Amino acid sequence: MMDASLIREHLEVVGSDGKHVGRVDHVVGTEIELTKLDLGSGLKHHMIPLSWVEYVDDDAVHLSMTQEDAKAGWREKH
Repeated sequence: MMDASLIREHLEVVGSDGKHVGRVDHVVGTEIELTKLDLGSGLKHHMIPLSWVEYVDDDAVHLSMTQEDAKAGWREKH
């Protein structure tokens, strides 16, 4: 399981293809909430599971799937 403490606010989230998915707003339980004002995620909060995270470095949260797959699978926060 991913160590959620490594994920910091405002880190970029990128797909396995290196494309921008969004930016971290914060971690909620077992999900990452993306900022809603980011161009990648639109004007709504989107949630992605921590299980999608491949690794985290100083610059970004790297997903184990492409940007397209992440956007197809994320859920909109209600």
